[in-house]
Amino acid sequence: MRRRTGLAMAGAVALAWGEWLNWRWSRALVGSRAGAAEAVVVLGYRNPQATANVINRWRVRTGMRSLGADGGTRVIFSGGATGGGAAEAQLMADYAKSVLEFDGTVRLEDRSATTWENITNVIPLLEDVDRVAIVSQPAHALKARAYLRRQRPDLAERLVRADDYRLGEWLVAKPLLALYGLWTLRGLRADERKLSR
Repeated sequence: MRRRTGLAMAGAVALAWGEWLNWRWSRALVGSRAGAAEAVVVLGYRNPQATANVINRWRVRTGMRSLGADGGTRVIFSGGATGGGAAEAQLMADYAKSVLEFDGTVRLEDRSATTWENITNVIPLLEDVDRVAIVSQPAHALKARAYLRRQRPDLAERLVRADDYRLGEWLVAKPLLALYGLWTLRGLRADERKLSR
């Protein structure tokens, strides 16, 4: 009985820890900037098959729920080809249009192979917007926001929160995502991990 109780408590602590870290990462390096023109940047994930995989489909849905209500939003899908197939950006755009029936403004960045390249290559598409939301899993999105801050601090001032964290979403996977996030974010400075005010 004690062993089961201990395991249940450890599991609850792990779930709460995963939720807390993902919540925290989704709120770091963002502001509350106003403006009508917004870009939602959806970062791709390795996708060797001919259709969007489960992670890219989730990222596209998250991008759609991150859209502003005023209609001045463009969606930028970012990601190059993996394994000689179609570019991640194209697969995500196809999913958004054919399955989610998105008929808004779409731009593709289909050359990047790393998160650093994602940011480098979308910068020209962000010059004329007031607000920028970056969509991915919270740790990956934070890493991308930190990279934008390093490459173009002026554009990083336009960062706003995407709707990439929801309580209970990916609940069982969040402790694993948190562990992986800690590993991938190890190169960020302390000031790049702080919660935004």
